[in-house]
Amino acid sequence: MNQKLVRDKIPEIIRGETGKEPKIHIAKEREFKNELKKKLLEEVDEFFEDFQPEELADILEVLIKFSKVIGTDLKDIERIRMNKKKNRGGFEKRIILEQ
Repeated sequence: MNQKLVRDKIPEIIRGETGKEPKIHIAKEREFKNELKKKLLEEVDEFFEDFQPEELADILEVLIKFSKVIGTDLKDIERIRMNKKKNRGGFEKRIILEQ
């Protein structure tokens, strides 16, 4: 199995379910950013497989952590999102640009 970023309680869950000690390490900043990127792509792929709210929750969890890593928070991101929506619109009208 390749290494991957997991939620904080996963090693504890593995210990409880299997009785085995998982091999883990704590990522340094650069590795953590790279692993967050991989995790986000993984969660997006999983969402596209079945379009379930649980997968959107996983995507949001990764985005929340990413926002903290880059030194912002969801309030700032929401403000930026609303500003873009005000100036450029959202996706409510389902417009497809053909040319």
